[in-house]
Amino acid sequence: MPRPRRDSEILPAKERLENAFWELLAERNYHKITVTDIVRVADVNRNSFYYHFSGLPELADSAILHAVENTPIPSRPGANFNPDDEWRKHITALLRDPDQRQRLDRLALLAGPHSSPELIESLRDFGRLTMISVLGLDAEHLDLKTDLMLDFTVGGMLAVLQRWPKLHEQLPIDTVFNEDLAVLAAGMFMSMSRSNMLDYWRRIFSEGFVPGIAISQQQPPSAK
Repeated sequence: MPRPRRDSEILPAKERLENAFWELLAERNYHKITVTDIVRVADVNRNSFYYHFSGLPELADSAILHAVENTPIPSRPGANFNPDDEWRKHITALLRDPDQRQRLDRLALLAGPHSSPELIESLRDFGRLTMISVLGLDAEHLDLKTDLMLDFTVGGMLAVLQRWPKLHEQLPIDTVFNEDLAVLAAGMFMSMSRSNMLDYWRRIFSEGFVPGIAISQQQPPSAK
C-alpha cells in the first residue's frame, strides 16, 4: 500500500488517530465507534488509517500500549532503596505532570462504562508485560508467587482506574503520599523483583519506621 499523504503537519497521522480513539471513547461505547468516526475526528483519510492499522482493534491496542509504556513505573529497587522517597518521586511525576494526568484519565476510560472486555484485557496484558520488563523477569518462567502478585498488582491498578474520575478530584495529595502506602507498594514491588526483602525490612525497622510517620521524621531506636 502506498504511503498516505500528510493531511496536516501538526501531528503525525498515527498519533492523531490514537488521540481520536481516546476522544471518541470518552463520548461513546467502544462498540459504537467506527473507522469513519476515527478518520473524521483525526482529520485524515481512510488510506492513512489502513496504512497504519488493519482495523479498530489494532488501533485500540496501539493507543493502550503507548499510554501504558509512557506512564512512569518505579525502576527496579536498588540496595539503598528508600520507599518513602521513591514513592513520593513516583507519585509526584504521575500526578503533577499534565501529560501524565492526561494518560491516567485516558487509561481510566478503559475501566469505565464505555469500555469493553477486549479493552480491559489489553490493558491487563500490557500492564503485566510492562511490569515484567521493568522488573527484569522472564515471562516464560514465572514462579507461582510472582505470577499471582503480578495479577494482584494489575488488578489493583484496574480498581484504582475504575474509581479514578472521583479519586483525582477528591483525594488530597498528602493522602496519596502516605508512608503506609509507600512501604506497602515498595514491599510488593521488591518482592516481585526478587530483591533481598530481608535486608530491606531490617533496614526499615532499624531506622525506627512507624506506619503513618515519614521515615525522615522518625528517630532511630536508641542503643542500650
